[in-house]
Amino acid sequence: MSEPRVLVVMPTYNERENLPRVVPLVVESHPAVEILVVDDASPDGTGALAEDLAREEPRIHVLHREGKGGLGGAYIAGFQWGLARDYHLFFEMDADLSHPPDRIPDMMDEARSHPVVIGSRYVDRRVNVVNWPITRLIISVFGSVYARVITRLPVMDATGGFNCWHREVLEAVKLERIRSNGYAFQIELKLRAWRQGFQPREIPIVFTERETGESKMSKRIVLEAVWKVWELRLRDLFGKL
Repeated sequence: MSEPRVLVVMPTYNERENLPRVVPLVVESHPAVEILVVDDASPDGTGALAEDLAREEPRIHVLHREGKGGLGGAYIAGFQWGLARDYHLFFEMDADLSHPPDRIPDMMDEARSHPVVIGSRYVDRRVNVVNWPITRLIISVFGSVYARVITRLPVMDATGGFNCWHREVLEAVKLERIRSNGYAFQIELKLRAWRQGFQPREIPIVFTERETGESKMSKRIVLEAVWKVWELRLRDLFGKL
């Protein structure tokens, strides 16, 4: 069986310090992997740096967006870019080295028999997180439990952002109808996929807090997730998801 074309979609906003560290690790993880950096007009020059990296390595691509449009919008733009170019597997991955690139081959192996593969921080009733403050950990764990209870989504790490999708999943979930960002985007995408009949497979990863740069998590992102799961539940109940 030939290897699928794989696209790692990596949103960036002010990740100039982290990008040259994470990109080589992702490229080296598997020969079939390519990267699409989706930059939201980072004022620190991340987009220009991404272009420099792309000139040196043909497996790196760059998509520029005008202004800070949010994580969900960046992923949707990246998915649509890749769907138009016939990639087969799509990864979501942070640019801050919190997601381990060496787990990409394992997730690709799982994707041979599962349409959705989740790199999970909380699978098997374990918490695999390094260097997070306790408040951040509580918010994340509670957020996943909260989303799972309300939406009935059978996923331990509902808010996690290290995921692998078959192209047919992304074609089925109606990307153009998604308006969520941040945690809520991750919940909604997983929920839509599950409701379309795509069963998720979770495998354990170790999540490591960023060493450089600033986290993009904010009160607004958390509050969006709190109310958005109720909206998703109601839309699901009335067949409007």
